[in-house]
Amino acid sequence: MPTLTKLYSMEEVATHNKQDDCWVVIDGKVYDVTSYMDEHPGGDDVLLAVTGKDATDDFEDAGHSKDARELMEKYFIGELDESSLPEIPELKIYKKEQPTDSVQKLVDLTKQYWLVPVSIITISVAVSVLFSRKT
Repeated sequence: MPTLTKLYSMEEVATHNKQDDCWVVIDGKVYDVTSYMDEHPGGDDVLLAVTGKDATDDFEDAGHSKDARELMEKYFIGELDESSLPEIPELKIYKKEQPTDSVQKLVDLTKQYWLVPVSIITISVAVSVLFSRKT
């Protein structure tokens, strides 16, 4: 039979942010570590820095041992109510248009306006024919 645990909102956890009333959230679980402040091997400053907050990243970065993880259960008081968390909007990804270089722009314009290159070729051929007859 599943065990029911008390649910706490992040707002409620945030109110427990003092040395004599210290709660932290780790992996969605709420811990009252007030009585552990003096015993913490890293000192009470470490816990005070994350009190009333989600300390998951800090806890994982410290590389806690299996024994430390087992000791945590002694201070477990409930779980974080996920429905109380603010909804994070979905990230939209936009494709950035790559700026085309001037040569590519010229090629695109040439394809779009074919009359200009045809006119240039025609004039070039006419001039070349006229100058070749005089020599």
